[in-house]
Amino acid sequence: MSRRPIGIFDSGVGGLTVFREIRRRFPHEDIVYFGDTARVPYGPKSRGTVIDYSVQNARFLRQQGAKIIVVACNTAASVALPTLERSFDVPVIGVIEPGALAAEKLTRRHRIGVIGTEGTIRSGAYQKAIQRLYPAAEVIAQPCPLFVPLAEEGWEEHPVARQIAAEYLAPLLEADIDTLVLGCTHYPILKQTLRQVVGDHIALVDSAEAVSTWLVDMLPHSESEGVGRDEFFVSDNEEKFRRLASRILDSEVDRLQQVSLGETWYVEHPITPEERA
Repeated sequence: MSRRPIGIFDSGVGGLTVFREIRRRFPHEDIVYFGDTARVPYGPKSRGTVIDYSVQNARFLRQQGAKIIVVACNTAASVALPTLERSFDVPVIGVIEPGALAAEKLTRRHRIGVIGTEGTIRSGAYQKAIQRLYPAAEVIAQPCPLFVPLAEEGWEEHPVARQIAAEYLAPLLEADIDTLVLGCTHYPILKQTLRQVVGDHIALVDSAEAVSTWLVDMLPHSESEGVGRDEFFVSDNEEKFRRLASRILDSEVDRLQQVSLGETWYVEHPITPEERA
């Protein structure tokens, strides 16, 4: 069990922020990362489609021997986590609960802003998770659909990114939030731009850091030794992923392979009409 890898999937490069934090916390563990670059972004897609994609992605990671699956995509975690937990025989963790817990620990006045994809915000997953922890918390949610394309294009510090961020974040600043949850794993890539817009007085919750902290409790007695092995897979545009990944991770990506969508992703556990609704 200890030598089996941690599996991580995301719709694209955003989940590399989660990979980076997990690698930092678990230097001896093997990690397999899958970026579904052929189908990014997940945010505008329907609930049933996101569940389909998520099950396929998790199935692929299990075929690579993953002992735990990290859903490093807030959209997928917000709608597909129950299906994934039912469908697979290894622990599956998302980014919602760890991020909500981190926000509740940081907030001073319980006025919490959440930004995410259209799918994540529409699901209400963060709002519900935060208010389960603190029912009196006021949660103001704002979809920011253009942030993912900006991150995927490497435009996170471009002037247009700051202009868009200022437009998206204006309602949250007007609501006088004291904590802002980056409810998409692509968003930490834009953290410097977001910090310039919100200032230093608002706490930023990085879901990637929150997930790595959560994993410490799930893998407290890791017996792996030596340097962990990294493997990366994508469903399209291998060279673009390599270029962006090298910048996000500040190191070259060596073991990267493009895999085709096909029969190897056969879903053993059919998705019910109720789950698609």
